[in-house]
Amino acid sequence: MKIKMNTSKFLFYLILSTPFFQLHSQNVSDDCREKLSIFAESAKIKNYKAAYEPWMSVRTNCPTYSLATFQYGELILKDFIKNSSNDEEKEKYITDLLKLYDEWAANFPKRNIGEITGVNQIGKIYSSKGQAMVDNNFEDKLKIYKTFEYAYNNDVKSFSSPKSLAYYFQTAYDLYKIGNSEVSLEVLFNKYEELTEKFESLRIDIAKKVDAILKKEASGVALTSKEVRNKRIYDTNSNAVGAYLKLIDQNIAKEATCDILIPLYSKSFQENKNNPLWLNRAARRLLVKECDDPLFVTLVEQLHYLEPSANSAYYLGILNDKKGNFNEALKYYQESVTLETDNYKKANTLYRIAVKLKSSGRKTSSRNYAERALSFQPSLGKAYLLIASLYASSANSCGNSQFNKRAVYWLAAQTAQKAARVDASIRKTANNFMASYNGRAPSTTDIFTDGSQGKRVNFSCWIRRSVRVPYL
Repeated sequence: MKIKMNTSKFLFYLILSTPFFQLHSQNVSDDCREKLSIFAESAKIKNYKAAYEPWMSVRTNCPTYSLATFQYGELILKDFIKNSSNDEEKEKYITDLLKLYDEWAANFPKRNIGEITGVNQIGKIYSSKGQAMVDNNFEDKLKIYKTFEYAYNNDVKSFSSPKSLAYYFQTAYDLYKIGNSEVSLEVLFNKYEELTEKFESLRIDIAKKVDAILKKEASGVALTSKEVRNKRIYDTNSNAVGAYLKLIDQNIAKEATCDILIPLYSKSFQENKNNPLWLNRAARRLLVKECDDPLFVTLVEQLHYLEPSANSAYYLGILNDKKGNFNEALKYYQESVTLETDNYKKANTLYRIAVKLKSSGRKTSSRNYAERALSFQPSLGKAYLLIASLYASSANSCGNSQFNKRAVYWLAAQTAQKAARVDASIRKTANNFMASYNGRAPSTTDIFTDGSQGKRVNFSCWIRRSVRVPYL
């Protein structure tokens, strides 16, 4: 599946390319200083034609003078490519753009961000180069892949564009499908695991920023205009991460069947049995695909023996769950929470346990774990959705009348609404659930007939919550 997405919607990339006038040397001619000022002023108002000649002069004569030469140069050349009058002219500017990235890396491999100096940018620069190849229909897939791979292997931290990470995998997938020896099936799976871990890291970084804002909102303190703007940016970035991760998941799903995974991991087990990272990734993939095979047991037990961790304990909990040993499973689930030290990873572990408990019919415990997850990450919208689904599934068993039973859906809808409010990456899904739950709740006619508008309905079943009937 080819990736198609209008990335201009994602401010994530705009932030990364905002020009900063970082200067390497003050010992330059007045002509360079003057022409830098001229091209920068023109580029700021998107008059790229006027910017081109003075920019080329600075680029040629004093390339080490300012980072702005390369940041604005990227924008100038992309505009020229977009507005080229013929293929020959377009090809010339594409070639020059790719050359510019190499010059950028040679002259400004690092940059200053705020008070932090010397931050490596090789990953950002070369992932941008790889993306430029993709965007301009570069035919050499292997060269694109090698460019992305160089960026990732040399500076994974600044390789943070969700779009480029997704195309890195897409290019690897395309090479695998045409039988290129550079990307075997095992390489493809390893690449998928590496990139999903990178996406998870991006997700957590965004969640931390969102949670700080949610905490301030919850305290009743008004957000500043900058915080309101930042929240919109974080929401957009969260959507980007979720959307691009979904796309690479769709590709790997075509290849990662149990019939393929089990022989592959069985063959590689002896070689990797002392490698906790490999064991964890293999076990996780078998778990996701629900491969019911003794190999999963072997992987999990070996992983827990080598390096007891939140993941290995969680997997042991699943093994006991499958055997019907619910108390033993819960013991391992608890251990997985204890072993996890990062609060955001702990939240995810608690959520996974909540999901397993729901599937076992333990609704109260499932909600408790979901709420604990939210205590560590308030922006974990899927935890609210899980709780909402628990409420909705109890509509027929809670309440002493048909009206009160259906009133449970209002509680479910309100909980889904919380998910939409805190987590932009699932907002559309949450809103759909909210509409569905409200559609199953008592109608305005039902409220009028029952005469209960504004009254509070208490649920004495496991829910032990209440909801107010809407006013007509």
